[in-house]
Amino acid sequence: MATGICRSDDHVVSGALVMPFPIILGHEAAGVVESVGQGVTSVKPGDKVIPLFVPQCGECKSCLNTKGNLCSETDLGTRAGLMPDGTTRFTCKGKAVRHFLGTSTFTEYTVVHESAVAKIDPAAPLEKVCLIGCGFSTGYGAALQTAKVEPGSTCAVFGLGGVGLSVVMGCKVAGASRIIAVDINSDKFAKAKQLGATDCINPKDFNKPIQEVLMEMTGGGVDYSFEVIGRTDTMAAALACCHCNYGVSVIVGVPPTAQKITVDPMLLFTGRSWKGSVFGGWKSKDAVPKLVADYMKKMFVLDPLITHTLPWTKINEGFDLLRTGKRCRAAVAWAPNEPLSVEEVEVAPPKAGEVRIKIVATGICHSDDHVLKGSLPNVEFPVIPGHEGAGIVESIGEGVTSVKPGDKVIPLCMPQCGECSFCQNPESNYCQKF
Repeated sequence: MATGICRSDDHVVSGALVMPFPIILGHEAAGVVESVGQGVTSVKPGDKVIPLFVPQCGECKSCLNTKGNLCSETDLGTRAGLMPDGTTRFTCKGKAVRHFLGTSTFTEYTVVHESAVAKIDPAAPLEKVCLIGCGFSTGYGAALQTAKVEPGSTCAVFGLGGVGLSVVMGCKVAGASRIIAVDINSDKFAKAKQLGATDCINPKDFNKPIQEVLMEMTGGGVDYSFEVIGRTDTMAAALACCHCNYGVSVIVGVPPTAQKITVDPMLLFTGRSWKGSVFGGWKSKDAVPKLVADYMKKMFVLDPLITHTLPWTKINEGFDLLRTGKRCRAAVAWAPNEPLSVEEVEVAPPKAGEVRIKIVATGICHSDDHVLKGSLPNVEFPVIPGHEGAGIVESIGEGVTSVKPGDKVIPLCMPQCGECSFCQNPESNYCQKF
């Protein structure tokens, strides 16, 4: 009935999180049971439910351990995209389609194992409580369950998307006296303060590492820090900004597949603790109905986390909205004969026929230097030079068929439309779209 778009879904689309294809994504949702298989007793047709990407079988070591919540039936580790019996329930054009984390909620109907569904209050608004299926619970629980934030403590939250804002809410409920929100987009600060942040800082406003700024602000480091972005550099910064003897840092953001992190072991030797948090540490089948009940009692809010409501037909627009405001560092030439300036720029989602690429490597050519000297005509400033590079497709616009997210590509300074008279002439390579 309702599903949210989570950054983890976009990681699969971009290739940052490796999964088998074809696949139906989505894992943050709420719906109504249509039918049940033999032996299912915990839900019945007509029940309102939330699918669980972290199941709770109640029998494995993690389920039986009071400290664990990562049930052995989860697909998070193997990412095989299969049901527990090793098969799928989706087919398209005669081909099997994989499941995503045992849920696959970007569909009108899905099939989940009984261990991966929780019955909820029949009066709950599904378009709101679907956020409890991932984003809200993940952030809120990271503060309350994983870190166990104490009253009067100081916290730092890196990243102010929906999950990061939920961490802020959890820290506030736990009684933290100071909650420092960190993000490179200052437009997010008003909502962060509305939900409980006491301070908001933008790393771009400082000429020193953000961990040093936080250490100075707090007189030696925060009690708890939370990385809610999924970048290895901010994970290291979040650890370093904790108090050296008793600070606790929690990794909440999903890291890209195969990336490694390097930190100074002295950061841990002196007493800091480093933790990971999946689904906020909640035992899913037990916790989700209680969280929904707490929402119905107005113990927390969800509306500020909902930015847009779209129909199924506009799901790609939803991903564009998620990606809008993608910020990166770029070398900008502001005027001829002036040094390049490394700036934080915003890269819009690709329009029809366009491809957005994560540049991995680039060369410097004399043509770029001609631009900087102002000797190449018809170049307007400011401009980002560079035309000799290679990278990975991050997203594509409507109608693009020759490449897909995850493909390794080389941008072409000399395009080839294949349609103009120059492209169709075997003696020419000068496309008229150049």
